[in-house]
Amino acid sequence: MAKEAAKKKEGFRGYFKGVRQELRKVVWPTREELISYTWVVVLFCAVFALGFWAIDSACGIALQKLLGITISM
Repeated sequence: MAKEAAKKKEGFRGYFKGVRQELRKVVWPTREELISYTWVVVLFCAVFALGFWAIDSACGIALQKLLGITISM
């Protein structure tokens, strides 16, 4: 029973020790890179949001014309 408890404790400590070791290997981006990547993500999301809005609007208009129904928000 004592071995099992020691093994669990070692596993818990060992896990976080491994996490710390892996985080030391990470190459973190510079401030300029981080700002650049952030803008890429924001623009990418904006383009996709506009694309989905256009598709949704086109489908709504097509349904109104085909089925003669009015969709109100």
